[in-house]
Amino acid sequence: MTVEPGFGGQKFMENMMDKVKRTRELIGDRDIWLQVDGGVSMQTIEIALAAGADTFVVGSAVFNAADPAQMVVDIREFATSKSAL
Repeated sequence: MTVEPGFGGQKFMENMMDKVKRTRELIGDRDIWLQVDGGVSMQTIEIALAAGADTFVVGSAVFNAADPAQMVVDIREFATSKSAL
C-alpha cells in the first residue's frame, strides 16, 4: 500500500518506494508480480515503475478523470512504454 488503508483519493506515499525496491530485489528474476495500490496516477506511476513495481491499482485517477476510459488507456500505454526501457 502506498497510502494509509481506508479510503480512496489519498496522496501517494513516495517513502514506500524503498520497500518496493527491496521487495523487487528479494523477488529477483522469479515470475512474481509486484503490485502497488494507492495514489497511482500519471504523476506517480513512473516512480513506482522505477522502484520495481509492475502491477498497479488505479482508482481515483481513473474515476476522477474527465474521460475515465481514456485515462485507463493512457496509464496503461505509459506504464508499458516505460517498463520496456
